[in-house]
Formats: sequence, C-alpha cells, structure tokens
Amino acid sequence: MIIPETDRQFVGSVPEIYDQLLVPLVFAPYAADLATRVRERKTSALLELAAGTGVGTRELAARMPATTSIIATDLSRPMLDEAARIGVPQPVKWQWADATRLPFLDASFDAVVCQFGVMFFPDRVKAYAEVRRVLRPSGMFLFNTWDRIEANEFADTVQQGLTELYPNDPPRFLVRTPYGYFEPRLIREELTRAGFGATASIDIVPARGHAASAQSVAQAYCHGTPMRGELEARGPGELARATRAAEVAVARRFGEGPSEGALQALVVAVEV
Repeated sequence: MIIPETDRQFVGSVPEIYDQLLVPLVFAPYAADLATRVRERKTSALLELAAGTGVGTRELAARMPATTSIIATDLSRPMLDEAARIGVPQPVKWQWADATRLPFLDASFDAVVCQFGVMFFPDRVKAYAEVRRVLRPSGMFLFNTWDRIEANEFADTVQQGLTELYPNDPPRFLVRTPYGYFEPRLIREELTRAGFGATASIDIVPARGHAASAQSVAQAYCHGTPMRGELEARGPGELARATRAAEVAVARRFGEGPSEGALQALVVAVEV
C-alpha cells in the first residue's frame, strides 16, 4: 500500500495536541512496554526511529543505563522540536532522519526501536533494510504497530462517528495508516525481504487507554493526527463538525466524562 504524503504531515498545532491528548490516551502504556523490553538487553548504542514527540524516548531515557547512547530521530521537524522542548531525563541526541536513508554507518547500533512509526514509512522494506544495515551482529530491531482498528475501542468509535457523518465518503486515515498494518504474515514477509534471516517474534499486547472525556478523545484524533488536514480539506467548518460527530459517538459508547477503552497492539522483535 502506498501511504499518501498527507498521512505523514504532523504540522501546525498537531504535534502539541498529539502529545497532550493522544500520548496519555493510547501511547503511554506501549512506550513503557518497549522500553522495558529493550532494557533487558545489553545496549551501549540505541537508535529510535519515528520518535514523534518523544513519548518512547522519555521512557527509554528513564530506563536505560546512563552509559547507553540514545539517538532519537524523526522525519517531522515539528514533532522533533516538540520532543526536544518537552525534554528527557538524561541526554539524548535529537536528529532529523529519513528512515529509508539513515545517515549512520553500518553496524552502529545494538538496538533500533520504533514506537508506532513503521505504518507511516513510505517504503517499509527499504526502511527495514536500512535498520538491518545499521545494526551490529546480534542486534535487535524492536517495534510495535496497532492491531486492527476494531480491537482499539477509542479509534474505532471515532471512525464510526465519522462514517455516520460522511456515509458516502468517510475519512479513511485511521483505517488506512495507523490501524492498517497488523497482519503478522505481511510483517514477517517484509522483514525477510529486507534481509532479516531470523523469524520475527510477534506478541499481541492488550492494554487499557484512559480518557479525560469524550471531547478529549474526539480532539485527540481529529486535531492531533494528520486526519485534521483530511477533514479541513472538506470545507470551512468541517473540522469542527467532524470533531463534534466523533465526540457524540464516543459519549454514546463511553459516556461524556472520564472513561477507559481497550487497546491492542503487536510488538515485533527480530535479530540480525
């Protein structure tokens, strides 16, 4: 699948809203999970891809030994700027980088980590091949990706609300990109095509997401993701109308106040 350029545009106020609303809603528990998994390995040099606003980076910096060198990269400069503004518990090098053309020497890292970013790579096989190139012998590539949208209640409910509002042409960003890469067979096939000889282990990891309100969930997905551009392109006032429709759907399912919903992700680990 070709990922549209618009699906990768985290610009304007999106990074700030993303960090304030989406991170605690769905990303925080999985950032802790990845950091715990990589901490169990002896890692002197670690590379993070698609670091976003740094939720995973902050967990890595808090859990890894102070002797571990961490480089956090992203293709979006606004997201990296927000991550650097928030800061981390120990020194991290923030660096702009394209995952399909990594600016690092061969065999530079003991581990490469990516928190919910591989779905946005325009050419995953090429990016995976770059990861393999920069990993040292016995190095590990560790990443997660969302399971199907139906297993992720907040996102699924927002999608349902938008489909009710636009029955003939619903926005497809959520289904197409963040929740569109969940088949273990395809994941393993692409890693093999990229040159990984070992078979990837894939764990299904459930969690619970916690929302402050139905409004915060609607704001998170409609304003804090690239779907915002897709909604604004529908015409003046459509972003507000879509956000309200998403809020109504979430309130109908979970209530207007604080709530929690099921999350589910795949955690993938493969060694060189």
